[in-house]
Amino acid sequence: MNAAFSRSWKHAVVTGGAGFVGSHLCTALLDSGTAVTCVDDFSTGRPENISALCDRPGFQLVRASVSEPFTVDRPADLVLHFASPASPADYLRLPLHTLDAGSLGTRNALALAHGFGARFLLASTSEVYGDPQQHPQNERYWGNVNPVGPRSVYDEAKRFGEALTTAHADADGTDTGIVRLFNTYGPRMRGHDGRAVPTFVRQALAGEPLTVSGDGRQTRSLCYVDDTVRGILAAAAHGLRGPVNIGNPTEITMLDLARLIIELTGSSSEIRFIERPTDDPAVRCPDITLARDKLEWEPSVSAEQGLRRTIAWFRDHMD
Repeated sequence: MNAAFSRSWKHAVVTGGAGFVGSHLCTALLDSGTAVTCVDDFSTGRPENISALCDRPGFQLVRASVSEPFTVDRPADLVLHFASPASPADYLRLPLHTLDAGSLGTRNALALAHGFGARFLLASTSEVYGDPQQHPQNERYWGNVNPVGPRSVYDEAKRFGEALTTAHADADGTDTGIVRLFNTYGPRMRGHDGRAVPTFVRQALAGEPLTVSGDGRQTRSLCYVDDTVRGILAAAAHGLRGPVNIGNPTEITMLDLARLIIELTGSSSEIRFIERPTDDPAVRCPDITLARDKLEWEPSVSAEQGLRRTIAWFRDHMD
């Protein structure tokens, strides 16, 4: 059963709607008959991600930073807060902006939802688990996060956003939910955003060495963006407060991922090992029991299927 659209929405506000996941959310909502207002300052989002949506009935773009109070011109019944730098390259380049998006931005998006009496959904992240000592990670695990490390601006912004969302629900009765997204990939990612899939695909298509950090034995669990979007909308429709993990429980090492991408692209690239980043998690894998039981959701796109679609998109969009 697909529960994603069991609850219909008239008008959704998507902050960060010109970003990778946000733009796919905007598309899915419009396809379901929901009017969408995309709020984005384009600090990391891209106009081309939403260019095909701009002429569609029901779509509106508001260019604004969520770190400042913002408004939309009509009531909304769903607010999806996805505005934040999300890749290492971005949040290391924009540390204060990242912290503001998770704190001030979350507060402003919550205020908008509360004022309309709308359902609010926070995009949190598996990064709240840090370098986990529990494996796989379930929602009851509190995490192992370095609060002053280079990744802390993203990790702690999301942890604070979760605390603020929970407090808003408890103190003001706002209808809130929290989804913790694990590594998501697919079309519209940027080749230089620092994440493994777009980096490896870009390098393989260009015939460059694939740069694997450390010994490549660290694992990630990769979820294709269409599956992630289904999970997000299922959580919005259900009314679950969460947090709830949305991700693919199938692990792959970074070395095996690099080899698979070389195979799927038909590249002659070699693999080059580089220094592993500080606080890089050794493992990352979601326990999705809660999502399966409550949302009747689980991913359906295999790694090979998703990577083939992603590679095809990069072939068409690389310079």
